[in-house]
Amino acid sequence: MVLKKKIKVLVVDDTIVYRKAVSDIINELPNTELVGVAHNGKIALSKIASLKPDLITLDVEMPVMNGIEVLSELQKMQSKTCAIMLSTLTSEGSDMTLKALELGAFDFILKPQQSASQAEGKKTLKALLEPIITAFGKSTNVSSILRSSSPTLSKGVTTTSLSRPAQKPLRSLTPSKRSTQRTGKSEIVTIGISTGGPNALGQMLPYLPGDIGVPVLIVQHMPPVFTKSLAASLDKKCALTVKEAKDREPIQPNTVYIAPGGKQMKLAAGADGQTRQIKITDDPPENSCKPAVDYLFRSVGDYYVNRTTAVIMTGMGSDGTKGLEVLKNKGAIVIAQNEATCVVYGMPKAPIEQGLADKIVPLNKIADEIVKTVK
Repeated sequence: MVLKKKIKVLVVDDTIVYRKAVSDIINELPNTELVGVAHNGKIALSKIASLKPDLITLDVEMPVMNGIEVLSELQKMQSKTCAIMLSTLTSEGSDMTLKALELGAFDFILKPQQSASQAEGKKTLKALLEPIITAFGKSTNVSSILRSSSPTLSKGVTTTSLSRPAQKPLRSLTPSKRSTQRTGKSEIVTIGISTGGPNALGQMLPYLPGDIGVPVLIVQHMPPVFTKSLAASLDKKCALTVKEAKDREPIQPNTVYIAPGGKQMKLAAGADGQTRQIKITDDPPENSCKPAVDYLFRSVGDYYVNRTTAVIMTGMGSDGTKGLEVLKNKGAIVIAQNEATCVVYGMPKAPIEQGLADKIVPLNKIADEIVKTVK
């Protein structure tokens, strides 16, 4: 896709090696323009005010003013500038990155390991940055979607009497003629999501009642450590219990299981042959993803024929489409997030175009549609 205008990018990092590497990458990418660099957050804010970049690459941990503080100031300024966070694979780094996503960061990438050579590190960075910047360039109304506020519910609370946040009505597309006509209710919910996911889940999951009565299994594309931080963050906001899934853990109703980053997650039969349990594997990536949505969706179809609600939400790429084909052929109800509320309209796009979706709704209606399908 050829963009009408170049994306103006400001590079913010306290380490000269990363400032240079990211700056070089921006200069090499088509449709991007490097408008400046900054070595701490305070200088970055000054340059954002004068240069008005569309996008900043923002180090999470910096002296003087860190990435979180920069994003907080951008919110106060009601700036339309979006950020891609550069994070480290640590517990502290993951917690701060999740906070950054809540504050409106578009996405994040991991800094290459220090053991890598500069050439290898730059190659890794470019491979991570390029698709995200491309996705950003194709997105519309990104800043307003990312900065939507998310609700918080107490444990055990049901949502039947709660009023929903007032939002501008959004056009729902007509679902496909391939809609499954089912008389029974679903006994499991499974969700696939990627770019924009932490924010979207933070807005949707709190509206699922604490007594929903079924397990919820989620693949969110994330590296190790980050999924644990995400689960802990969501657990504080939701009436349901939210946790990072563990191997051989029996699935329970009213619990949300998030696939651990860097592993694959699927369903398996319990020892008694009747119950179902989580199986965490080190199987290869699918669609360049680990965890992969297709991998989970296929396994759910093996055990919940005519009893599954599958949800596909915001994200880059098409992971989940093949898995939804399997689920649809086994009588699943498919709910897709509509284009207008996706940060990146990638993962729902192909299933919608292929007629796999029974319902195509905005983010603030997904929880309602899920509840309608379950017992």
